[in-house]
Amino acid sequence: MANILLVDDEKVARSLYSDFLAGAGHEVTAVGSAQEAKDALAQSKFALLVTDLILPQSDGMALLQHVKSTQPDVEVLVITALDKVEPAVRAIKSGAADYLVKPIQPEVLAHAVTRALTQHSLLKENEQLRQHVALLEAGQRIATTLDREQLQQATTAAFMSMCMADAVAVFTRENQQLEFTAHLGFGELAREAVEKATLNAVRECVTEIEAGGQEIRIEGLEFETAFLVPVSESDSLYGAVLLFFKHDISDVGVAGAPFLARHLGLALKNLGKFAAVEDLVYLDDLTHLFNSRYLELVLDKEFKSAPSTEKPFSLLFLDLDYFKSINDSHGHLVGSKLLVEVARVLKNCVRDNDIVCRWGGDEYVILLRGTDSGGALKVAERIRRSIESHRFLAREGFSLNISTCIGIASYPEHAQEKAQLVDLADRAMYRGKKGTRNIIYMAAKNLEATPASRHVKNTDGGEG
Repeated sequence: MANILLVDDEKVARSLYSDFLAGAGHEVTAVGSAQEAKDALAQSKFALLVTDLILPQSDGMALLQHVKSTQPDVEVLVITALDKVEPAVRAIKSGAADYLVKPIQPEVLAHAVTRALTQHSLLKENEQLRQHVALLEAGQRIATTLDREQLQQATTAAFMSMCMADAVAVFTRENQQLEFTAHLGFGELAREAVEKATLNAVRECVTEIEAGGQEIRIEGLEFETAFLVPVSESDSLYGAVLLFFKHDISDVGVAGAPFLARHLGLALKNLGKFAAVEDLVYLDDLTHLFNSRYLELVLDKEFKSAPSTEKPFSLLFLDLDYFKSINDSHGHLVGSKLLVEVARVLKNCVRDNDIVCRWGGDEYVILLRGTDSGGALKVAERIRRSIESHRFLAREGFSLNISTCIGIASYPEHAQEKAQLVDLADRAMYRGKKGTRNIIYMAAKNLEATPASRHVKNTDGGEG
């Protein structure tokens, strides 16, 4: 049964209609004026409004317009006199479900109320269905996104629209700890201010909150309420989403947020798997250094950003001396272990933000970020000395000695293009290979080109 608001200034008619509707099992609130009706609408929710078109100090048409502008999901039946049918027709065009002509027979009123409530129920079910479909589509968009930046955009937009939130902040697990990763709806408020107000509070309570989410208190932001929902998948916490509302939390938000959070958890899990697979594509199988594919990507980014940053960078091209003799004397297994140990030595000679790659065979390339040729020469000499003095595979009982030739080329001093930079570093290294070895050469004009056979990479070591 339904909650019905009845408006009629005639006391007898109001009492008659009210008693009949109540006898049919409906909850009826009966009032005699438009103002009383507005007050009742502000205090309670109604499925149906039954109103006379002629009311004191106002009329039913104005009341109809008020209801449709403030509570459009409320169905309206209008009552008119025999000679007032034309206003009733206008009311239908303005959104009324039907009109009744006085005097009203009980069975006519019952039929009209049933029809209006059925229409109200169908419209409500259709709206809920549309919301469910929209929610499902939003969840699918989130779950199938494998680009991190696009995922952040899809997530914030979906939670804002589907949960009817005024603002949203997203947190994801990075290095075993939740970090602030995205936000939307905070206007001109700086990202740092939102992060400062939310991050520690979310970290402290997220593990104690059930999957359905919970209202939490956030100080320092101009919102009435905040609702935190954890983002999990297979019992693993991947993040959290914090929804902000200027007023009370909407029922739609409470219902939709956990659904979207489950899809976000799946997306973050898949993103982690995708990143792991992507890492394997750019890692050398033997040394676990980056490979030449990754170097190509990094150099592209360096050259793209160089004009704006105006920072130099340098490339070191290394080739081990007489490595083939190691393979011939001790076998390829020992040679492979030596290459792994060389990788560790190189990593210890550079900074964390420098890129060490295995180019192929016994060749390595190092990108020194923000380093000119003078700085690169110092790093190259540190590497040359470290390799020369190191006793390789000492724990295995070999204690092998080896040296390296290093070529240096720098941007923008020697080259302004990627291929040219790599080629000049390679040529400088090759000059050392043709001479005394265990030496460093800087890129220069008219250096001899390297043989074509050197550009065919292998994994077990070149001729050294």
